[in-house]
Amino acid sequence: MIFALSTAPHDGALYRVEHALEDGTQLVWELLDSSPADALSAEVDVPKAGWIARLDRVDFPPGGIAYRHVHPGPGIRRLLHGELTIDRGDGAPRRYTAGDAWFEGADDPVLATASDLEQTAFVRVLLLPAEWAGRRTIRYVDPADEARPRLQTATVLREEPLGL
Repeated sequence: MIFALSTAPHDGALYRVEHALEDGTQLVWELLDSSPADALSAEVDVPKAGWIARLDRVDFPPGGIAYRHVHPGPGIRRLLHGELTIDRGDGAPRRYTAGDAWFEGADDPVLATASDLEQTAFVRVLLLPAEWAGRRTIRYVDPADEARPRLQTATVLREEPLGL
């Protein structure tokens, strides 16, 4: 199954989440049988039942850090404003700016560091096992990071069963 993010819906979507940004841009996350040319997409292994889709927004103050962590399901993110550096531990950190999108797989460890100069925010859709409904999904790789200050805030905008 293909998980995709674009600015327009595609025919044949098995599931779709749409979200309008303040500037009028429409974001469309979809589960499809094939990868569209006009989308960021990744192959995902999502069972037909027992999963949810969560649309949320994560905001960072200047210099905010989400210490190395994982989530229990895959997600596609799109940066709304600011800059965010994602370090996957592969020696090649990647800097994202407003409008950039990226995929993180289930249990992919990442360290996210926001710009020191400005507020940073992204929206994402996570595909999650149903037992994560209503629960915080960030799990720190180093348990000691759980006690460190978390300056980023996640706001759930929508959460619903996939219904595949």
